[in-house]
Amino acid sequence: MIHTNHLTISQSDKIALISNMATMLGAGISILEIIDSLLEDARGNQKKMLELVREDMSQGKHLYDSFTRFPQVFDNVTVNLIKAAEQAGTLETSLKDLRENIKKESEFLDKVKGALTYPFLIMLVFMGVLTLILTFVIPKISAVFSRLRVELPLPTKILIVVSNAILTYTVPILIGIGSILALSIFLFKTQKRHVLNTLFSLPLITNLAREIDLTRFSRNLYLLLSAGIPIIEALELSRGVLVKKEIVQVIDHCVETVTSGRRFSEGLKDRKHIIPSIMTRIIEAGEKSGSLDRSMQEVSEYMDYQVTRTLTSLTALLEPVMLVVVGILVGGMMLSIISPIYGLVGQVGGR
Repeated sequence: MIHTNHLTISQSDKIALISNMATMLGAGISILEIIDSLLEDARGNQKKMLELVREDMSQGKHLYDSFTRFPQVFDNVTVNLIKAAEQAGTLETSLKDLRENIKKESEFLDKVKGALTYPFLIMLVFMGVLTLILTFVIPKISAVFSRLRVELPLPTKILIVVSNAILTYTVPILIGIGSILALSIFLFKTQKRHVLNTLFSLPLITNLAREIDLTRFSRNLYLLLSAGIPIIEALELSRGVLVKKEIVQVIDHCVETVTSGRRFSEGLKDRKHIIPSIMTRIIEAGEKSGSLDRSMQEVSEYMDYQVTRTLTSLTALLEPVMLVVVGILVGGMMLSIISPIYGLVGQVGGR
């Protein structure tokens, strides 16, 4: 029995799958024949998924019905987009739009991950240097100081105590670190939204998180509106990609606003301290001209640009700050080691 709720495939496999389906549909090949063709080269989870899709299609089910079985692969936006396309007979066009959306989403996430790589590497190098000093350098230095009975400054004493603790209780410390990591992973998986909300409330990150949320929201809303899905349903589906609680509340307010007969842009104006004014103006212009879907595409492109700018600024700020912090910490440790040696040399010279 395959547990489809936890079945996943890579982003590249997902793009290839959607792209191949769109191409073959355009060539006039039926869905069932497409699935059979894709199965020939499929491997691993992708093969398992396609086998189940083929089974569903053989029983006369719709493609979107089958895709709902794989929530880790196809989110609600994708499923409802395909549902609307199947009902309207525009599956080929919608799959092409979906392919482009997945590509943009993948490039967008790569951009965010790329910006975070440098700070992560700096911290990794620092932890490596710290571990090296505490496990190899400090024990040898402390043995010399112990034999010479030198009076040590407080920072040096702290380093020696920490070093001795690491060497004496290595296994318990490793178990403790492993437990903390396991607990962190568990909390992230089970309480992902709360963990991200806490992380995204940090001063330097909160604006970036808001821009990322608005970029993903506007891109998905464009995709749904262009497929002919009504505005209220499209808003409710698009809110599923949001992480920040304040943005979710804004969209909930917009749903209520549209439901009461007012415009989407009016709901955004009520929350102008959260939503950028240019986003509201573009959406308002789209509503007046009857091209809201096109306006949402423009909004997503603008917000994507804003995220790129913010990431560049944040990275440019973090790089020197992290280098200075790491330099001070490593320099402080080295000074704690060297200062007793200078003291010892001074005593010898005095004699």
